[in-house]
Amino acid sequence: MPPSRPRRSGRPGRPVRTARTTAAVALLLATAVACGDTGALRGAGATPTATSPARLWPNLSPAASPAYDFDEADTETVKGVTVPGDDIHRVDPVAVVRAEIAAHPSDYKGAKAPYRVTGDRVADCGKGGDRGACPVLKPYYRDLTGDGRDDLTLGFPLLPTKMTAVRVYTVEKHRLVQVMANDDAVSGVELAGHSVIIRSPSELAGYEYRVQWTWDADQKAMLLTHDEFLRTGSRKHGVRRATPTAPGSPGAPGSSASPSATP
Repeated sequence: MPPSRPRRSGRPGRPVRTARTTAAVALLLATAVACGDTGALRGAGATPTATSPARLWPNLSPAASPAYDFDEADTETVKGVTVPGDDIHRVDPVAVVRAEIAAHPSDYKGAKAPYRVTGDRVADCGKGGDRGACPVLKPYYRDLTGDGRDDLTLGFPLLPTKMTAVRVYTVEKHRLVQVMANDDAVSGVELAGHSVIIRSPSELAGYEYRVQWTWDADQKAMLLTHDEFLRTGSRKHGVRRATPTAPGSPGAPGSSASPSATP
């Protein structure tokens, strides 16, 4: 519960002249003390005792492999999309989304596909279609890999769910390569340095999830480096969050698992 605002006193205030006189006396006293200050060091008070981390179960055998494989360093070459002059600005974002739909038909095509509405509405992105119904969001360009060239960040809603797909693409050896894929209920996306920060609503009011994907030069992919649950204090209602997915993980495009988002 936030602290209450301080209440004003009901007593009448002192005359302005008295307040000014008091302030002047206080200023003279402070000046006198300062003149007599020798410049010696002063103690800042008691310091809290440092507590070292307590290691639990020291005899427990450490795990040699992860329990779940999220394929965080997985990448995927986009088939059927060329990069003229290795300039990612000349790549058609709609063609990139269509290539994902073609590569993962079980997710986008058919009455039982979890993102079937997105698969249908991509047709509105072409000539003669309803551009207002096109699900492909505005593309953003920034150098996220540190090679001095812009990379492409794309987003599109995964309809009829409440999730949004966030993708990052770069150019490697004249090919368009997907280096990050995240599907989640999204309340905000930011680009900072070599990272993509995605904020998602929580079912607990006043809190949000925040994940950060950062480019790793050794893996040649963006890795999930931070997954936080933070207080915001600004939300009135919580929303059940979908599980963020990495390429090849359960719930990601191409997998048979159903999305865990709850509208």
